[in-house]
Amino acid sequence: MRDANCIFCKIVAGEIPSRTLFEDEDFKVMLDVGPASKGHALIVPKEHYANIYELPDELAGKAMRLAKRMATHMTNVLNCDGFNILQNNGEVAGQTVFHYHMHLIPRYKGSDEMILWNANHFSDEQMDALAEQLSVK
Repeated sequence: MRDANCIFCKIVAGEIPSRTLFEDEDFKVMLDVGPASKGHALIVPKEHYANIYELPDELAGKAMRLAKRMATHMTNVLNCDGFNILQNNGEVAGQTVFHYHMHLIPRYKGSDEMILWNANHFSDEQMDALAEQLSVK
């Protein structure tokens, strides 16, 4: 399955060049063209899925195993001090390319690019109600 208007589908098809780090029958791993840090890469499935909700369970598991493999390799090669594995779903969550992908972001001591958020505070009652509502039965 492919989306003719999707930039990642075009990259996977070879219509747009990329700096490929790894490729197999299911995924392409490539350097991000707008990196957050040295070595920032993307794991992109070769088939088009808009987000995690569309991604088949088996492929989701393979993506996480590949993320672990790539993060370990990249940490060893780049000597980075930490690592973010990030995946956004929906525009409000920061997704800008609507083809499922995972960001592999090496982090370095002394670098000021970070993924931060302001912590919210909820009452114990609100937290209890939320835990009950979200519990998988």
